[in-house]
Amino acid sequence: MKTLIVYAHPEPKSLNGSLKDLAVSTLDANGHEVRVSDLYAMNWKATADAQDYGDPSPLNVVLDSGRAFDAGTLTADVRAEQEKLLWADTIIFQFPLWWYTMPAILKGWVDRVFTYRFAYGVGEHSDTKYGERFGEGTLAGKRALLSVTTGGPESHYAARGINGPIDDLLFPIQHGILYYPGIEVLPPFVLYGVDRMTGEDYADVAKAWEQRLLTLESTEPIPFRRQNFGDYEIPSLHLKEGLEAAGRTGFGLHVRNCQV
Repeated sequence: MKTLIVYAHPEPKSLNGSLKDLAVSTLDANGHEVRVSDLYAMNWKATADAQDYGDPSPLNVVLDSGRAFDAGTLTADVRAEQEKLLWADTIIFQFPLWWYTMPAILKGWVDRVFTYRFAYGVGEHSDTKYGERFGEGTLAGKRALLSVTTGGPESHYAARGINGPIDDLLFPIQHGILYYPGIEVLPPFVLYGVDRMTGEDYADVAKAWEQRLLTLESTEPIPFRRQNFGDYEIPSLHLKEGLEAAGRTGFGLHVRNCQV
């Protein structure tokens, strides 16, 4: 298995840094090929701008990114990350949950690397198909896992927790960023209350993380609904009536066989 780890934390000695290092050593020891994109160490440029696409004026990020992709003129750093994604079978995203989402540098990686004509804007658009996305696309056949740390306790991220359910907070990343270009998304590895974690706690955390890493290939992905395979009306892309569990609303509508 070929694994890309996209790592976003400014402190190498952080818990996130330790989890990244453990992932590298565990996968390597079990015969996997591993590459790491350490965004802070790379001094990753987090803003998409006209310089990325040859300084067009006026700038249209969507069209100009697609033009640059098709022409092979994207900047070298972006091309390198796209090549890593095409190389990988599995992508692990290691980051802390800051203000209910990924760090800005990681979002900037997505903004610049997931260009038009690469991660979106591909496939047939017709009366029966609305492009290749949500289960299809350039990155179909690959798998991804979010490894996320949070400061708050698990109860704060439960169904009735004040922060909202963790599945809802991660939905825009898992469904909107990763599943959109076709990546199958594994259930996340989430650590809660990490600000209160002790060295003794880390031994259990490390054991649990190693177990997840060693079962990446056998873990069932989140069963998100595929866009072009009968669950949605086209072109409205509304879920067809009667496919959801009784009373189910919100993000859970887009997961097959979702348990209420």
